[in-house]
Amino acid sequence: MSVWLALIGMSIVTFALRATLFVLPDGVVLPPFLQRALRYVPAAVLTAIWAPELLLHSGSLYVSAGNHRLLAGIVAIAVAWRFRRTFVTIVAGLAALHFFDWIMK
Repeated sequence: MSVWLALIGMSIVTFALRATLFVLPDGVVLPPFLQRALRYVPAAVLTAIWAPELLLHSGSLYVSAGNHRLLAGIVAIAVAWRFRRTFVTIVAGLAALHFFDWIMK
Protein backbone atom coordinates (compact mmCIF):
# COMPACT_ATOMS: atom_id res chain seq x y z
CA MET A 1 0.00 0.00 0.00
CA SER A 2 2.71 2.50 0.95
CA VAL A 3 4.65 1.70 -2.23
CA TRP A 4 1.61 2.57 -4.32
CA LEU A 5 1.09 5.81 -2.40
CA ALA A 6 4.74 6.73 -2.95
CA LEU A 7 4.47 5.99 -6.68
CA ILE A 8 1.28 8.00 -7.04
CA GLY A 9 2.76 10.87 -5.03
CA MET A 10 5.95 10.94 -7.11
CA SER A 11 3.89 10.82 -10.30
CA ILE A 12 1.79 13.79 -9.23
CA VAL A 13 4.84 15.84 -8.23
CA THR A 14 6.67 15.00 -11.47
CA PHE A 15 3.64 15.86 -13.60
CA ALA A 16 3.04 19.10 -11.70
CA LEU A 17 6.65 20.23 -12.12
CA ARG A 18 6.66 19.49 -15.83
CA ALA A 19 3.23 20.94 -16.51
CA THR A 20 3.90 24.30 -14.84
CA LEU A 21 5.93 25.61 -17.77
CA PHE A 22 3.19 24.63 -20.23
CA VAL A 23 0.20 26.01 -18.34
CA LEU A 24 1.71 29.39 -17.51
CA PRO A 25 0.03 32.29 -19.33
CA ASP A 26 1.82 33.69 -22.38
CA GLY A 27 2.82 36.93 -20.65
CA VAL A 28 4.71 35.20 -17.84
CA VAL A 29 8.48 35.34 -18.30
CA LEU A 30 10.91 33.49 -16.06
CA PRO A 31 13.36 35.69 -14.16
CA PRO A 32 16.82 36.00 -15.75
CA PHE A 33 18.57 34.15 -12.89
CA LEU A 34 16.21 31.19 -13.37
CA GLN A 35 16.73 31.21 -17.14
CA ARG A 36 20.52 31.16 -16.59
CA ALA A 37 20.21 28.32 -14.07
CA LEU A 38 17.98 26.23 -16.35
CA ARG A 39 20.53 26.53 -19.14
CA TYR A 40 22.77 24.02 -17.29
CA VAL A 41 20.10 21.39 -16.62
CA PRO A 42 20.65 19.29 -19.80
CA ALA A 43 24.41 19.06 -19.23
CA ALA A 44 23.91 18.13 -15.58
CA VAL A 45 21.36 15.44 -16.40
CA LEU A 46 23.48 13.90 -19.16
CA THR A 47 26.54 13.90 -16.91
CA ALA A 48 24.55 12.15 -14.19
CA ILE A 49 23.64 9.46 -16.73
CA TRP A 50 27.03 8.75 -18.33
CA ALA A 51 29.51 9.40 -15.51
CA PRO A 52 28.54 6.38 -13.37
CA GLU A 53 28.62 4.14 -16.44
CA LEU A 54 32.19 5.16 -17.21
CA LEU A 55 33.66 5.52 -13.74
CA LEU A 56 31.99 2.86 -11.57
CA HIS A 57 32.41 -0.91 -11.63
CA SER A 58 30.48 -3.04 -9.12
CA GLY A 59 29.64 0.07 -7.12
CA SER A 60 33.18 1.35 -6.65
CA LEU A 61 35.33 3.86 -8.50
CA TYR A 62 37.35 2.19 -11.27
CA VAL A 63 39.74 4.57 -13.01
CA SER A 64 42.50 2.64 -14.76
CA ALA A 65 43.82 1.74 -18.19
CA GLY A 66 41.89 -1.53 -17.93
CA ASN A 67 38.51 0.21 -17.84
CA HIS A 68 37.36 -0.19 -21.44
CA ARG A 69 34.24 1.94 -20.87
CA LEU A 70 36.34 4.84 -19.62
CA LEU A 71 38.68 4.57 -22.60
CA ALA A 72 35.74 4.51 -25.03
CA GLY A 73 34.24 7.49 -23.20
CA ILE A 74 37.49 9.42 -23.62
CA VAL A 75 37.43 8.64 -27.34
CA ALA A 76 33.78 9.77 -27.60
CA ILE A 77 34.49 13.00 -25.69
CA ALA A 78 37.46 13.76 -27.96
CA VAL A 79 35.38 13.10 -31.09
CA ALA A 80 32.51 15.24 -29.75
CA TRP A 81 34.90 18.07 -28.95
CA ARG A 82 36.57 17.90 -32.37
CA PHE A 83 33.62 17.32 -34.71
CA ARG A 84 30.57 18.48 -32.70
CA ARG A 85 28.31 15.97 -34.46
CA THR A 86 26.05 13.74 -32.37
CA PHE A 87 25.90 10.84 -34.82
CA VAL A 88 29.67 10.81 -35.36
CA THR A 89 30.21 10.87 -31.58
CA ILE A 90 27.84 7.94 -31.01
CA VAL A 91 29.39 5.85 -33.77
CA ALA A 92 32.94 6.59 -32.61
CA GLY A 93 32.08 5.86 -28.97
CA LEU A 94 30.38 2.57 -29.79
CA ALA A 95 33.19 1.53 -32.13
CA ALA A 96 35.77 2.36 -29.46
CA LEU A 97 33.78 0.48 -26.82
CA HIS A 98 33.60 -2.65 -28.97
CA PHE A 99 37.26 -2.33 -29.94
CA PHE A 100 38.50 -1.95 -26.35
CA ASP A 101 36.16 -4.70 -25.18
CA TRP A 102 37.54 -7.02 -27.86
CA ILE A 103 41.19 -6.11 -27.14
CA MET A 104 40.92 -6.43 -23.35
CA LYS A 105 39.16 -9.80 -23.24
